[in-house]
Amino acid sequence: MDSLTTDVLVVGGGTGGTAAAIQAARRGASVVLVSEFSWLGGMLTSAGVSAPDGNELRSLQTGLWGAFLRSLSARQPGGLDHAWVSFFTYDPGVGAAIFAEWVQALPNLRWITGQTPLAVLREGDRITGVRFQEFTIHAQITLDGTELGDLLALGDVPYRWGWEFQPAWNEPSAPVQPTPMTEQYPVQAPTWVVVLQDFGDAEAPEIPPPPDYDPTCFEGAWDGYGPEKFLNYGRLPGDRFMINWPHHGNDYGHNLNRLVQSAETRREFTQAARHHAQGFARFIQTELGRRYGLASKTFPAAPRSMGSSAFALHPYYRESRRLRGRSLVKEPEILPLPGGQVAALPVNARGEPAAIALGNYPNDHHYPGYEFPLHPKSLRWGGRWTGTLFSLPYDCLVPDTVEGFLVCEKNISVSHIANGATRLQPVVLGLGQAAGMAAALCIERGCSPHNLPVRELQEALLTDPAAPAAVVPLFNLPPDHPDWLHWQRHYLDHPDQYPADGNVPGRSPVVGAEARSPQSSLSDSSAVRGLIHPVAPQSYTLTLTEGAIASLRTAQAPHGTPSAAVSLTLVTLDADIDAQLRQLQTPQWASLSGKVNCSGGWFLAENVTLLSSFPDQFEESP
Repeated sequence: MDSLTTDVLVVGGGTGGTAAAIQAARRGASVVLVSEFSWLGGMLTSAGVSAPDGNELRSLQTGLWGAFLRSLSARQPGGLDHAWVSFFTYDPGVGAAIFAEWVQALPNLRWITGQTPLAVLREGDRITGVRFQEFTIHAQITLDGTELGDLLALGDVPYRWGWEFQPAWNEPSAPVQPTPMTEQYPVQAPTWVVVLQDFGDAEAPEIPPPPDYDPTCFEGAWDGYGPEKFLNYGRLPGDRFMINWPHHGNDYGHNLNRLVQSAETRREFTQAARHHAQGFARFIQTELGRRYGLASKTFPAAPRSMGSSAFALHPYYRESRRLRGRSLVKEPEILPLPGGQVAALPVNARGEPAAIALGNYPNDHHYPGYEFPLHPKSLRWGGRWTGTLFSLPYDCLVPDTVEGFLVCEKNISVSHIANGATRLQPVVLGLGQAAGMAAALCIERGCSPHNLPVRELQEALLTDPAAPAAVVPLFNLPPDHPDWLHWQRHYLDHPDQYPADGNVPGRSPVVGAEARSPQSSLSDSSAVRGLIHPVAPQSYTLTLTEGAIASLRTAQAPHGTPSAAVSLTLVTLDADIDAQLRQLQTPQWASLSGKVNCSGGWFLAENVTLLSSFPDQFEESP
């Protein structure tokens, strides 16, 4: 068996592990990244969730997450705005290629595939490495980036699994005591994603039924939505559909404890989850017709994916073993301040601002067959619903007693309830970037993660030359704003001044054509003119005339393009445009650039110039 030595060992090539390895290597540490699968990126790629949730606002597109979006935008034909569940949908293979190229560009990063951890090496309270099937790797800092926190169990690192109830921490959404739901689902249900193709006038190959196929468990899957809206939930480029559907769909949660009991019981669970996804795909084809079939050449085909490249390489796990860390993220830490739009900045035991990653997704839990009410964490912004802002502390990555070890996936120190907001792909990518930076700084300083000054980590993230990452969430300060770094530092130095509404006070919006450079656009934009109607607070429609629609048809893909004058919901991800729209009291003519999303029925505005009157040339292509 080969023996390797490195500064930093990252186990698991998922979302957080990939980010951690890239960031640690970019900082200069020698890194070994070990992954089970041939694709890097986890939830964003190999698990098939190429419709990421959260951190969609322009001010939150920072760090490796922002760099990933920009790379996707440059490489994905047709842009990224296709579905209604997310503003960013893409071919998962494009995402995997981006991560692979980033890794391969780093000579101090060695990537080993096809290996899973068998044992964790310890000397007293210190983790010193990991043994795999073909390698033993010794490292000064080891990071657990596995999908289910496997190193926590192998290394006897204290962790949590399952629910915590109301008496534990007074979380407002936690049940007071065990219920049938909590007994059935110790953690959230995973999903095995499958991608379907619209074959148009051709007939798709028949999807075979899995063993013990029971179509009745999928009945009513798209009730209240209809088939078209159901499919467009996760529409991908090229008339394909990511199937990741919670309502009588491919969420699968039967006997979830099998995931952490043994390797054999985990294989049993994943086989059953794959069959469940195949059954749902079969049900869709049976109900909606042979126009829809399995999409070819989506993922690398392997026996584990039932021999079809339409099935993701592994399940989309929403929850993991969770570290018992130096600090615990509970539900109140992700909820907004009273009357505010942001959660309080986290602080460590010394009272220092400790934020190292950020998110905004509303809390979201999956328990098939149950509705689970959660404390509100949403707000209207930019003409649509989004989530209130929160940040996560460095100490949720650090075990309480074990040295030489960090976590960088869904396995952070978080409660079961709060995990519903911290588990999302952009958040985990940011956590991974922070963990990788922390590991590299520990190598530079010759210190343990317990002794790393958090302010030094924050400064390194803010000033990283390749992918500077925000650590203080703000609505109205995008990362390309000249004052961005100043205000990030200001609120770290003066946390008592952090605004409860999440907006830097006194900042005048930049509007019109000079609002940003064209390079910042995340879609193939088209220019139109139309009438903006303020319907209600944070609710707007845009009426486009036939001339504007004609110009769109020449500039955009034909799928669903309106054929006559229509009204669309008007939305934006940009704070300056949001500020413009908030001021409207009456209908207003405007010239806009952006893109129609026919799956969601919206126009995503990237620039808005208000006009004083209806222009004479309105019917022409502007």
